Amino acid sequence: MKRNPELDKGKVHSTVEMVNYVQNAVVNTTILNKTTGSITATSLDIGRELKDETSAFDIYVQIIDGVATVTIDGKINMLKFGESIIIPAHAKHRIAAKEQFKMITTIIKSGYEL
Repeated sequence: MKRNPELDKGKVHSTVEMVNYVQNAVVNTTILNKTTGSITATSLDIGRELKDETSAFDIYVQIIDGVATVTIDGKINMLKFGESIIIPAHAKHRIAAKEQFKMITTIIKSGYEL
């Protein structure tokens, strides 16, 4: 079955329930995906991580369940339900799960940030 690349517009969605936990996995659900940016819901199981990456754009990370470790340029940040952080453009970052967690990430591509 082909998945819709975005959630249905004009319909109520449960943000926490739109992405499920899967044992030993990272699961992504696209909320919106445009040339100007994207919004994604992601779940990470215990021990999973998004390894060292960089982005040309700022990334807004909001925790919607559990606790996440977000490391930005070597600085470790522990975020829990309801907390958020902005990962600056071009910063080396890693997101890891010491326990299961879910997050919403938002990227707005307003232009190349130097």
